[in-house]
Amino acid sequence: MEKFVKLTGVAAPLPVVNIDTDMIIPKDYLKTIKRTGLGKGLFAEARYNEDGSVNPDFVLNKPAYQNASILVAGDNFGCGSSREHAPWALLDFGIRCVISTSFADIFYNNCFKNGILPIVVSQADLDKLMDDASRGSNAILSIDLESQEITGPDGGSVKFEVDAFKRHCLLNGLDDIGLTLEKATAIDSFEKTVGASRPWA
Repeated sequence: MEKFVKLTGVAAPLPVVNIDTDMIIPKDYLKTIKRTGLGKGLFAEARYNEDGSVNPDFVLNKPAYQNASILVAGDNFGCGSSREHAPWALLDFGIRCVISTSFADIFYNNCFKNGILPIVVSQADLDKLMDDASRGSNAILSIDLESQEITGPDGGSVKFEVDAFKRHCLLNGLDDIGLTLEKATAIDSFEKTVGASRPWA
C-alpha cells in the first residue's frame, strides 16, 4: 500500500449529505474483484448522462477538478452497503483524502486499509474547507498526516484528530498484509517451534 505522509492537491467540493456507497460506485461496477479500472465508475450516475455522455455540471467533470486528489463532502459520507469497491473507485480515480463531518464506520475503516485518509472535522471547519474547495483551479489544500494539519490556499490551517494506530499504518503504507509481514520473523519462529514439538500437526 502506498504511504500517506503529505498530500498537496486540488480539493473538489461535494456539498451533499448522506452520499452512500451506491452513489460512490453503482452496483453495475461490482462484478470485478480487481482494484483497478473502477475510477471510470466513480459517481457514475452523476458524472454521466443517461446516454453515456459526460455531465458537464458534475464537479469532477469540470476542468478545474478533473485531477482532484481531495474530496470535501457533506455529512455521513460512505453510508449504505459495506462494499469495498467504494474506496477502490476513489483511489483509482486519484482521490487520496476525503474530508467530512462524519463517515459510515465500515467505509471509514475501509479507507485506511486502502491508503485513503478520511478526515473528520467540525461543521465550522468543513464550511471553511468547502469554501476553499470552491475556488476552482486555486482550490489547493495541503494535508500533513504527521502534524495532523490541513492548510488552505490562504494559509489558514485546520487541525484534525486520527487514531494513532491507523495513522501509523498510513504513514508506513501498512495494510492488513503488511502488518502481518511485519511479524514474519515471529511467525516463522512459532511455526518452527510448533513443528518440532508437534511433528504430526
